[in-house]
Order: sequence, then C-alpha cells, then structure tokens
Amino acid sequence: MQDELLQFKLQKVWTLVDLPNGKRAIGTKWVYRNKKDERGIVIKNKARLVAQGYTQEEGIDYDEVFAPVARIEAIRLFLAYASFKDFVVYQMDVKSTFLYDDIIFGSTKKKLCTEFEKMMHKKFQMSSMGELTFFLGVQVKQKEDGIFISQDKYVTDILKKFGFSDVKTANTPISLCSKMQMIQLPKRSSLHAVKRIFRYLKSQPKLGLWYPKDSPFDLVAYTVSDYAGASLDTKSTTGGCQFLRCRLISWQCKKHIVVANSTTEAEYVAASSCRGQVL
Repeated sequence: MQDELLQFKLQKVWTLVDLPNGKRAIGTKWVYRNKKDERGIVIKNKARLVAQGYTQEEGIDYDEVFAPVARIEAIRLFLAYASFKDFVVYQMDVKSTFLYDDIIFGSTKKKLCTEFEKMMHKKFQMSSMGELTFFLGVQVKQKEDGIFISQDKYVTDILKKFGFSDVKTANTPISLCSKMQMIQLPKRSSLHAVKRIFRYLKSQPKLGLWYPKDSPFDLVAYTVSDYAGASLDTKSTTGGCQFLRCRLISWQCKKHIVVANSTTEAEYVAASSCRGQVL
C-alpha cells in the first residue's frame, strides 16, 4: 500500500483542490491480489487504490476515458514474430499507477533490450522478471528452434474448480453429429456438452501452439461458411483462421445476424469477416 501511494506522488497522479460547494468526494477502495507464476506460486503481493467509478459523472468528474487493453491476438502475433526473428522475449513488472499490465519486449540486439529495461526501470519504477514464461494466462516456452505457447495451468485450474480433476477422458471436444445452438433455455443436453468439453481438456491438457523458427512469415487466411446450418432459424455460421505461414495466430467462429439468401451470400459474409480480421 505504501508503494502504491508513493507511485501516486512520484507520477503526480492528482492535484489537491478545494471541494466544490454541494459536491461529495468520490470514495476509494483498496484492492488486493496475488501475482502468481505459471506454476501457481505467489511471487508478489499487490495493492491498488481505485476510485468508485460508478459515482462519477461525465463532464464533471472526467472528460474522457481511455483504457488500454492487450488483445490476445496481438500477443500471439508478437510471439510469432519473435520466433521468426529469433530473439528472446523479456518481461517487466510495472508498479506505476495506471500501468498495471506487465510489459513484454524483445529485440534482435540484446543491447537494445538492456537499454530499454534500464530506461523503463528509471522512469516508471519497474522491476525485471527475466525471460517471458507466463503472460495473461498463457504459458510461454522459448526454445532454440521456436516458441511454444499453451494454457495447461488454466486447464488444471478450471478442472479443479468444477470437480473434474478425476473423470473419464474424451478424444474429441464434441460429438460430430451435435448441433449446438446459443443456450437460451439450458437443458440436460447442454450440461452434458459442457462435461464432454471438460473430459476432452482432461485428456489433452498440454496441447498448444508451436511457432517454429525456420518458417516464412507470409500471412495466409482461410474462411468457410456453413450455409443455413442452424436448425432452429436457418442462419449460417462463419469460421475463419489466420496464419503466419504455419503459425496460427487468430481464429473465429460466429453465427450470422441475419439469414443469408444463398450460399454465395453466406460465403461473402464469411470473406468480409475474415478480411476485417486480417486488416
């Protein structure tokens, strides 16, 4: 908590002013969390002072809002590039207020990484965590011939949470003849489908994505549409995936909003969605 308050002072987060007549000060609350590594071991305790945002009024308490969010596709893209350029990815822990996501970085020149680390440590009171091994719930193994990413820790945690650590396994996540729809009125069959997915995760906890070093870096995208595949409303479903040659970095599956009048229309909708993701 003292470290948090010190960062407020160093970064000049606020300026003390008199409270306007008839206004109440916005309340604050301390939020505590444990920072864990890929093995689930606590490596740091953190405290954060947050404002009660729901009591704020736009134009009075704030003028604009900006919240940077790291997309998981961007992380996979960066790791794919790191494997292609053959450089090590490093990680730093941020203490500064409003910069609570860890930072990952790398370069083909180790000297630049060292200089960047020193600069960030001096400006934002950051600490080095060495080579990247765990980030946003994703485990990262950096090897000489490529990078492997997986989520076996997440799989273990979710199976334990719902009591599926000791169950029979399944080789596929769903039956090939199943036609799953959006669950509006959950039935027993819906529960069975979820259990089937858990049994599959139990059988394949260490599956992941392999980004090899010796592979080209050209972008390749695929798309497909299941015309009128939904039995209840005859809407189509679009699927797509994007590769950097053999490195899978992004994938999608979404049901169309409206009913397509033909297979051609359904395919055009799929192609448009895939193009948007590519851009």
